Amino acid sequence: MTSTPQKIRSGAAFPFDNSYVGLPERFFAPQTPTPVSEPWLIKLNEPLAAELGLDVEALRRDGAAIFSGNLVPEGAEPLAMAYAGHQFGGFSPQLGDGRAILLGEVVDRSGKRFDIQLKGAGPTPFSRRGDGRAAIGPVLREYIISEAMFALGIPATRALAAVTTGEPVYREEVLPGAVFTRVAASHIRVGTFQYFAARGDTDGVRALADYVIDRHYPALKETEAPYLRLFEAVSERQAALIARWLHVGFIHGVMNTDNMTISGETIDFGPCAFMDAYNAATVFSSIDQHGRYAYANQPAIGQWNLARLGETLLPLIDAEPDKAVDKANVVIRAYGERFQAHWLTGMRAKIGLAGQEDGDLDLVQALLSLMQVQGADFTLTFRRLSDLSGDDGAEPAFAESFREPEACRPWLMQWRERLSRDPQTAAERASAMRRVNPAFIPRNHRVEQAIKAAVEHGDFSLFEALLTVLSKPYEDQPDFAAYMEPPKPEERVLQTFCGT
Repeated sequence: MTSTPQKIRSGAAFPFDNSYVGLPERFFAPQTPTPVSEPWLIKLNEPLAAELGLDVEALRRDGAAIFSGNLVPEGAEPLAMAYAGHQFGGFSPQLGDGRAILLGEVVDRSGKRFDIQLKGAGPTPFSRRGDGRAAIGPVLREYIISEAMFALGIPATRALAAVTTGEPVYREEVLPGAVFTRVAASHIRVGTFQYFAARGDTDGVRALADYVIDRHYPALKETEAPYLRLFEAVSERQAALIARWLHVGFIHGVMNTDNMTISGETIDFGPCAFMDAYNAATVFSSIDQHGRYAYANQPAIGQWNLARLGETLLPLIDAEPDKAVDKANVVIRAYGERFQAHWLTGMRAKIGLAGQEDGDLDLVQALLSLMQVQGADFTLTFRRLSDLSGDDGAEPAFAESFREPEACRPWLMQWRERLSRDPQTAAERASAMRRVNPAFIPRNHRVEQAIKAAVEHGDFSLFEALLTVLSKPYEDQPDFAAYMEPPKPEERVLQTFCGT
């Protein structure tokens, strides 16, 4: 096995333009990846690579070596980022990239800056006795879910590549090792701010805030109170993001402050899952034993996490502590209204309403309550409602979503009465609803089937098929109709696992 990563042998596959490495040394630890014995490229996201301005031909040739860490591309300045975080409510003052290495940054064809990071590329100074490696299951899960989120139109990190390492990793059992290459607007988290605030390092917090404003919120540079405006902007993005999660039945599973990005992207897909039957209290994560991060708790947890961010920014918001707290609290309180506005706007669209009336919230909540009592599948119910909005003949299929089909009739009468006052035509409504109500989501049992085939048999055909289906979630795709269906009782996945 190669003991030291080699520089890429030809060409410039990555037009790196690195900025985070220019921050003070305490922000990160330089760290080269640890080579592996037999890397093999599972998947290269060629459209994304092209969009990022990467040399696709070079990646086809050298991708296994590059994305495993065996070859360090020219211009890379690999590092592990420092951060802290609240994990299930308990604060850890030092976490950091324990198995992730930031290779560097590129500016894509539209002028946007992105991080390129390896996950599972070996230990770092932040590994805390961990091996710094990843198993193939979590790598495939993150690839599938992150690309599905992108196709659904939800801000999320992206999957650039996945490789196997030819080496085992040791968890509860021995598993094939793998490395995942993640693309993000940045990997700066609430926990990154907490790292410096916990050390009383106000200069570090200020340097980080200035960097974030330059990179993600440049319009704030000329405002009168840029750090308060930054807090407002992050709050707005998180309110919009979490509302989008709820619109598709997504449950993150580990909404720790080190898993909340400042850019407003969904990050870290370890024990995440999508609901089948609607239940507001749904939890999948095996480590969330008390339901802290249950489906319906996610908006409040977002607010709690933002409060932790606000605490770190207080010295920058106002020199007088009491005034700083008052100003930050205004932002935190406003988050609830921001979230509710985003959520209700999205739910109106899901049931086909273009206009607004005072009773719309009650109509939405009545449907959700009915779905919970009747065990209706979240995704199929809304998709079939989309069909019904343009064709009354689709009512039997919609009614079949409920344990007792007749139970939906009273709600349908209220819905139709409300539609009679809506400005859209039936055809316009049906088209609009199909654009927001997916036919396909990464159903847990399908994801697990793909992972099992890869782990046990080295068969990636189910993984590839799932990626194909999920790339067009709002299209009917008759050839893949089976992927729309919820799991049979024996196929249900009731728990998901972190992977570390």
